[in-house]
Amino acid sequence: MAYENLVADLIQGVGGKKNIESLVHCATRLRFKLFSHAKADAEKLKQHPDIIMVVESGGQFQVVIGNHVGDVYKEVMQHLGDGINRAAHSQGENKQNRTNLFNLFIDVISGIFTPLLGMMAASGILKGCLALAIAFSWLTTKDGTYQILFSISDALFYFFPVILGYTAGKKFGGNPFITMAIGGALVHPTMMSAFQASQQAGSEPLHFVGIPVTLINYSSSVIPVIIAAWVSCRLEKILNGWIHTSVRNFLTPLLCIVIVGSATFLVIGPVATTLSVALASVFEWIYQANSLIAGLVMGAVWQVLVIFGLHWGFVPLIINNFSVLGSDTMMPLLIPAVLGQAGAALGVLLKTRDARLKSLAGSACVAGMFGITEPAVYGVTLPRKRIFVFGCTGGALGGAIIGYFHVRIFSFGLPSILTYPQLIPENGDISTMWVAIIGSVVSVALAALLTIFFGLTENEPDNTEARSAPVKPEQGTTDMNAEEVIQSPASGRLCKLSEVGDETFASELMGSGMAVVPDSNQILSPVDGVIESVFKTNHAIGIKSIKGAEVLIHVGIDTVRLDGRFFDMKVNVGATVLAGDLLIEFDRQGILDAGYDLTTPVIVTNTEQYTSVAGATSGMVTAGEPMILAHAG
Repeated sequence: MAYENLVADLIQGVGGKKNIESLVHCATRLRFKLFSHAKADAEKLKQHPDIIMVVESGGQFQVVIGNHVGDVYKEVMQHLGDGINRAAHSQGENKQNRTNLFNLFIDVISGIFTPLLGMMAASGILKGCLALAIAFSWLTTKDGTYQILFSISDALFYFFPVILGYTAGKKFGGNPFITMAIGGALVHPTMMSAFQASQQAGSEPLHFVGIPVTLINYSSSVIPVIIAAWVSCRLEKILNGWIHTSVRNFLTPLLCIVIVGSATFLVIGPVATTLSVALASVFEWIYQANSLIAGLVMGAVWQVLVIFGLHWGFVPLIINNFSVLGSDTMMPLLIPAVLGQAGAALGVLLKTRDARLKSLAGSACVAGMFGITEPAVYGVTLPRKRIFVFGCTGGALGGAIIGYFHVRIFSFGLPSILTYPQLIPENGDISTMWVAIIGSVVSVALAALLTIFFGLTENEPDNTEARSAPVKPEQGTTDMNAEEVIQSPASGRLCKLSEVGDETFASELMGSGMAVVPDSNQILSPVDGVIESVFKTNHAIGIKSIKGAEVLIHVGIDTVRLDGRFFDMKVNVGATVLAGDLLIEFDRQGILDAGYDLTTPVIVTNTEQYTSVAGATSGMVTAGEPMILAHAG
């Protein structure tokens, strides 16, 4: 298991197995539904080197992992096993979360649609590519190639009631195959033929036990099957309490599909469809009233909603627009909102001379262009609040442009540069696609320019030069340009973080610093300050200096696996220490014999508060000698 340690820390951090009611994941984050948020330790998880951020919103405990979240999710689920909720359900906890209807709504929607997000985006992109091929006359709708690829791209949306029946059934805690069968009945060829026949003049109405049935094309519909799934799951629990176990396995599903399936065609479907049309009409009315303002607002606030996970509330509205109207005007407004943050990261990339920040901004910019904004938001723009605002400003202006020209999208997708072909209608008119591209360019350019000229207030020096020369002043001396001098916590050989055999440290995601390979058995305090955190395995410690530097000392690589063996912590959280005080004693030879690398990163975790964090690149160092200089200007 590649993420065994992370998974163990995650489960402990959310309060243990019994505190987890459900778990889903989206593009970059794990979304836990917990029975008690009070049992979770968000601050501890935020300090984990493999966790980007923790957000509690919409009734969910959201842990931002990154693009490899799917792999982590699989290992978490393997660790939890099939009985994830049984013990916890019996405890009857989390009643406080259930009373908040908005949190419940967000949790339900994300739970139903999250498993489909990647596939919906893939199908939408393929539809967009086919629209582009038609617009440029590379294919025609009569070509076999087009027809096969179109059926592939459209299958998910055409059979949405079947697929949503499954995910909704799982979310509502029932048998997902019962709810999937009910969804399948809505798009069964018999009922689709009956609907088509009902559209002809003079056709006879369809009756069910003498009751006339309102026939509707439920293909691609969303709301009817979700409501039907909820009703079915409620009925299933009631029936399971009444029916004897000897016949429950077949009698409960039989009664559910007959009762709920019939009710769906007679009542639930027509009522839900009326609601769907009403929602689409209200949205269109608001949008048409002032599409420019709509674009301005959505472009500005979308990333704020994403941070708190509240954007899920708009997903069913977007998909409902596709079902009822055949297109959607909201999603095009979100493209510049996403690309604005990528533009802000681009501005940081072009302006900063800090090697770590430049590398982080570059990768975040690329990810943002393809719709994944968490690296840009959490790693680059949000920590520098002004830059995040500039990204939202660019999104607002780009959204206003797209809104003013009433740009529509014709298939679902994640807002990104890959979305443009999905803006091409069936007639092949590419004019609105160019409007969206222009709005996006404006968004990126404005965010980047504002960041370059007003985002980074200081003209940051190039750390490459600062790191190229060893820092070897006399012990106890300071650099007049440095706000903080951080001493080496141990004697040994210095090395750059980029040489450390752990990607989390080497990429400087946690902050800039240096590493030392100790040749003794002691770790000394590198600063005067207060102990802020002590890891339970005693292999790492966090200190906040009296000048404000937050320093993490991590003894060895992967030594968390030793579970405290060979380590003796000499201080507690809250203790005041002076530079040179003993913090940790460890059995150096025992750790080496156990097969672990003793390279010890020393990291300034609040690097963003300094214009540069520089250190020596090589050579030997004695404990107490300066190894890192944190410059304020």
